[in-house]
Amino acid sequence: MTEKYINLFTDFGFKKIFGEEPNKDLLISFLNELLRDREEIIDLTYLNTEHLGKSDRDRKAIYDLYCTNQEGEKFIIEVQRVKQQFFKDRSLYYSTFAIQEQALKGKDWKYELYNVYTIGILDFVFDDSNSNQFHHNVKLVETNSNKVFYDKLTFVFLEIPKFDKKLEELENDYEKWLFAFKNLHKLADRPDNLQEGVFRRLLEVAEVAKYDKEDQFVYQESLKEYWDLKSSMDTYFMEGMEEGAEKQAIKTAIAGIKDGFNNSLLMKLTDLSEEQINMLRKSKK
Repeated sequence: MTEKYINLFTDFGFKKIFGEEPNKDLLISFLNELLRDREEIIDLTYLNTEHLGKSDRDRKAIYDLYCTNQEGEKFIIEVQRVKQQFFKDRSLYYSTFAIQEQALKGKDWKYELYNVYTIGILDFVFDDSNSNQFHHNVKLVETNSNKVFYDKLTFVFLEIPKFDKKLEELENDYEKWLFAFKNLHKLADRPDNLQEGVFRRLLEVAEVAKYDKEDQFVYQESLKEYWDLKSSMDTYFMEGMEEGAEKQAIKTAIAGIKDGFNNSLLMKLTDLSEEQINMLRKSKK
C-alpha cells in the first residue's frame, strides 16, 4: 500500500470516515461547514439507507448515508464517483422518499414537513457547468422574482475537481473539508494546518496502516473498484455522449456486466431497473 490516508471517494473510505457511530463528529462538522446558513447540527441519528417503493415493481433508492438531526430534518448524503447522465433527476427522485416517509397516518396530519437536504459530493464536473463555481445551493424559486418559493427542500452539489486551492491557501474549515475530499489520499505526512480540532481526528481515523488486516483488504478492494469504475465509466460516457439516452444506458449496463459490476452499481449508473439489467444479463449469456 502506497497511500498513507484513505481515499474519501471510495465506498469503504467514505462510509468508514462518515458512516460509523464513533466518527459521527466528523460528519456533523462537515455538514455544519457545508450548511452554514442554518441552525447548527448538534447530533445526528443514522437511518436506514435502503428505501423501497410502494410495490415490489417500484424502483427503490439506496443512499450512501441517510441521517436525521435533533429537529427531525433529513439529510441524504451521496458520493458520486463518475458521471451519470440523469444524476440531477436521480437526486430529485431520491429526495421524494425522505419527503413521503414523513407522512403521518390519520386525518390529523396537516402536511407539515421537516427540511430535507440532498447533498451530492461529485468527483466530476457537470457537463453544463461553464464557470469556476463548484458549490451549488439549489432551492425552489419563483422565476419572476428569483425569491425562494419553498425553503424546506435543498440540494447541495459540490464539484470537487473544481476546488483548486493548495494546502497553504486554505482559510477555514469549509475549505479544509473540500481539500480533504480531493487530496487526503495524496498526503504523505500530517500537515501543520490539519493538526487542530476535527482535522486532527480525521487524520487519525483515516490512517490506513492503523486498520486491521480485514479492513485493509476491504479498502484495497474498494480502491481497486473505484479506479476500475473511473477508468471504465469515463470511457463509456464519452463514447456514448452522442447516442440516445436509453441506448447509452443499455450500452453502459452491458459494458458494466462484462466488467463484473453488480446490479446495485449498474442501477445507480444507468437508471435502468433491476429487471432490465437482469434481462441484459440473460441476453449476454
